[in-house]
Amino acid sequence: MPRPNLGSAQVEWIKQQVAGYISLQRETFRGRAIPLDARQRKAMQPFFPASNLDSVRVLVLQGERVGNPAFYEQLVPMGFALADLPNFSLMAAITLVDTVVSHEKFTDRLLFRELVHTVQYQKLGLEGFAAKYVDGFLTGDCYEAILLEKNAYELDERFSAQPTRRFSVADEVQKWIDAGRF
Repeated sequence: MPRPNLGSAQVEWIKQQVAGYISLQRETFRGRAIPLDARQRKAMQPFFPASNLDSVRVLVLQGERVGNPAFYEQLVPMGFALADLPNFSLMAAITLVDTVVSHEKFTDRLLFRELVHTVQYQKLGLEGFAAKYVDGFLTGDCYEAILLEKNAYELDERFSAQPTRRFSVADEVQKWIDAGRF
């Protein structure tokens, strides 16, 4: 997808819309979500701060999908094609600050990857996360190039290769922040 030629005000508007979408979706699903079960918590404990594991809530949707943002239609006149925008209804799971909504049963790998995003939100804040997400999408021209996603997938690969070898996701995310990699 070629990047539309956007002005700084348009980019800021998109960032605000993304943050608003995340916040609204969190409010929509948080009340139905539940804490991690004992098995999930035990599997994730070696990698994540207790504060993240305590606050996160998870929800597996049945018979429904997370919808795409209403503002997507407003991006078309800016030069975006709807088919090139992230399609949330097709994603395995979506992390909304401290609430993970999944379209499929959680595996340890899927849960791990989504919990990486909870750490990113904790460190960057909602607005910071949304801004980095938009910047990553606009710079990379696709979902896969978003550096927040690359970070989550890189740590997921490390976890999957050696699920019993401890490391701190919070430290790894902070290294990316400190190095300006997001």
